[in-house]
Amino acid sequence: MSDGVLGVIGGSGLYDVPGLTGDWCQIDSPWGAPSDAVFDGVLDTPSGGQRIVFLPRHGRGHVQTPSSINYRANIDVLKRAGVTDILSVSAVGSLREDVPPGDFLIPDQFIDRTFAREKSFFGPGMVGHVSVADPVCPDLAALAAGAARAAGATVHEGGTYICMEGPQFSTRAESHLYRSWGCSVIGMTNMPEAKLAREAELPYATVAMVTDYDCWHETHEAVEVSAILEVMHANAAKARQMIVELARLLAARPRRVSPIDTCLDYALVTAPEARDPALLARLDAVAGRVLNR
Repeated sequence: MSDGVLGVIGGSGLYDVPGLTGDWCQIDSPWGAPSDAVFDGVLDTPSGGQRIVFLPRHGRGHVQTPSSINYRANIDVLKRAGVTDILSVSAVGSLREDVPPGDFLIPDQFIDRTFAREKSFFGPGMVGHVSVADPVCPDLAALAAGAARAAGATVHEGGTYICMEGPQFSTRAESHLYRSWGCSVIGMTNMPEAKLAREAELPYATVAMVTDYDCWHETHEAVEVSAILEVMHANAAKARQMIVELARLLAARPRRVSPIDTCLDYALVTAPEARDPALLARLDAVAGRVLNR
């Protein structure tokens, strides 16, 4: 079995992983209630078993909106479960002609346009600043791209994911603006998820599954949920197989140490004597490695 533990955050349309043997586990978080219990299991591959901890981002039955998701609790419970790396799977709209519905894109950058979400584990009494200049783990992203291709998906590597607040889709003016910025895809859930994963020292990558052209494309209708769902179901089947393929790749090799594993070493700036004990207690999983030294 691989020494790494893959955390999978399943977005719209992805609520289970085929072949994963294990149990649903409720993990409490000091940051509040996560989206759901996690499914902690092992996926058998020809190279051995791969432990996977699966969390449905919107909860089973899709009960959480992009704004109501407790992103801090979700990352915290994955860390508590022993996850070492996070793969996020998300439904998105395309802002590029060459990335049509049905394709997958592996972004390497994000723009955060959300405004109603808690974005950090740190705060008054324990200040921390991590770099998110390069928010995606390149090693995990490359493996995910290979796994997606093995699952039959057309994959684009690199690009910028712009995260809007939602739950409404874009206006045409917004859609054209984001295209002018050079963004590749638009979604509602990867921020602050990626930032929080970095604060928790968890390498993170996203597979963005394209369902539509947002509303900028002159020859396509504006975004409608019914049309999105049709493409989403086809994408989800490939996403499930992608996770199986990724498990096979991970199980075949030792986990590689990443600089992200120790990114908090120089990020905490509050003097030890000035730190808030209550906040330190909430940070026991996220930052325990550095706080307990």
